[in-house]
Amino acid sequence: MSNRSFHYQCYVHRDWIDYNGHMNDAAYATVFSLAVDHLMDYIGLNAEARSHQAYTIFTLENHICYLKEAHQDEQLTVSMQLLDADAKRLHVLFKMKNNENQLLATSEQMLMGMDTEDGRPAPFPEKVASQVEAIWNVDKHLAQPEQAGRRIGIKK
Repeated sequence: MSNRSFHYQCYVHRDWIDYNGHMNDAAYATVFSLAVDHLMDYIGLNAEARSHQAYTIFTLENHICYLKEAHQDEQLTVSMQLLDADAKRLHVLFKMKNNENQLLATSEQMLMGMDTEDGRPAPFPEKVASQVEAIWNVDKHLAQPEQAGRRIGIKK
């Protein structure tokens, strides 16, 4: 893990644009999924480590809030706030922003560490757990993001 906070960058691909002229909702999910892959690298679970340790991370739940449109060729930057963690789970909120630092979307996720040999949840390997702890020691002091913990429903 570097001394800077986690972020993932990409551009809006032409094939992500829908009939409304902006990024399709499924493409937002793709970007957040790619951000999870980069988060795994960031905490020490790159492809080699996943293979060597027979360990990976699965997404258990995901809640995306679409806040602004993204357009073709626009640069996207995804940052992450760790909302909570235990020995084998990460509760995270990803924030997707554009070059003007406008918040385009958020993705609240529950991620689970998995032993790939047993196919069952398992505690993070020691090096990964220490990286998670380092992130948590910073993020636990941050305010709860507005989009975190929301539920879907029609207000009555």
